[in-house]
Amino acid sequence: MSARILSPQTLARSHAPLLDFLAPRTIPSRTSPPSRQRQQLRRRRHHSTASPVGREASTQNHAPTPAQAAASSLAPPTNAATGPVSNASASTTSPPTSPRTTAPVHQLTPTQRAFLSSALRVNQTGELAAILIYAAQSPLLVRKHPHLRPLMKHMYDQEAGHYAFFNRVISKHRIRPTAMTPVWTAAASLLGWSTAFLGREAAMACTEAVETEIGTHYNEQVRVLLDWSAKCSERGESLGPELESLVAELRRIRDEELEHLDHAVENDAKEARPYEFLTEGIRAGCRGAIWVSERV
Repeated sequence: MSARILSPQTLARSHAPLLDFLAPRTIPSRTSPPSRQRQQLRRRRHHSTASPVGREASTQNHAPTPAQAAASSLAPPTNAATGPVSNASASTTSPPTSPRTTAPVHQLTPTQRAFLSSALRVNQTGELAAILIYAAQSPLLVRKHPHLRPLMKHMYDQEAGHYAFFNRVISKHRIRPTAMTPVWTAAASLLGWSTAFLGREAAMACTEAVETEIGTHYNEQVRVLLDWSAKCSERGESLGPELESLVAELRRIRDEELEHLDHAVENDAKEARPYEFLTEGIRAGCRGAIWVSERV
């Protein structure tokens, strides 16, 4: 009996099970039967696919708690009074905005209307005169001084833009142009041609004198309109968008006219002879034309 137990064949047969017991294999062989744990997993999978009730029970078992849902970034927004809020209502709901309060527009008095009518009438005829002056000066000046062509065109184009703007304004508000337009047309053309004939310095001195008076005229209009605006603000009123836009346009046009004055000085307007007589005479003529155009 002892010989059979200790025989080499018996040791060979009992060797493998002993090693398996001491160090079990981590990867089962392909031919080994499925373990109990794997069979249980298969039975659970079969049960979950075969029974909808099982699926619902499994989903309920794994559903997050209210605390987990609140902590999640995917949790829907909630309202303490009405409960969960849908994404559509949350995206379209906006905080209430207070209604915009606009100041009432000031109604112009007859005096103010008369001032605007006369000012815009002068502006329109003044820009027409400037166009005619540059149109008469350009051929003579550019022929003798070709480098002045870009400058003369630049100033002419800006004056044409000013004239178009005031034409639209007086047409919209049915403001009568001055009756002296034919006279001023002939006078402006003659002034432009004669100063260009006298030379580049005289032509630039003419521009300096005209733009000085026009710039002063626009400054006065802006000052009056800003004074109206300040008094309206004290009463809780406003001039309205149209007059506020007019103030901005007058400032822009005034600045461009003063730019022309600077160009004239840079091109030796002060060198004209006789400078004082020429500039003062042109400025006096401009002031007279403004006074007449405001009233006629």
